[in-house]
Amino acid sequence: MPAPLDTPRKATASKADKEVLFKGVTCALIGLVILLAPYVARSASVRDLMGQAALVGWFALVLGIAFGVQYGMRRAKAARRQP
Repeated sequence: MPAPLDTPRKATASKADKEVLFKGVTCALIGLVILLAPYVARSASVRDLMGQAALVGWFALVLGIAFGVQYGMRRAKAARRQP
C-alpha cells in the first residue's frame, strides 16, 4: 500500500517547525547574553559597551520569544488537525 500523499508535506512542515524553534532559542539566548553581559564582564570597557547594547538585547530576546510562540501555535494547530 503506497504512503499517503501528504507525507512529504508533513516532513516539510516538521522541518520548518524545527527551524522556527531553533531560531527562537538562538535569538533568546543571544538576547540573554547581551542583557546579562554587563553584570558578568570584568573589564569596565566591556561593561560599558554591553550596557549600550541593551536595546539590541531586548530586541533579540523579544524576537526569540515571538519565534517560540509561533512554534507553539504551529504545534497546536497541527495537533488539532490530527485525528
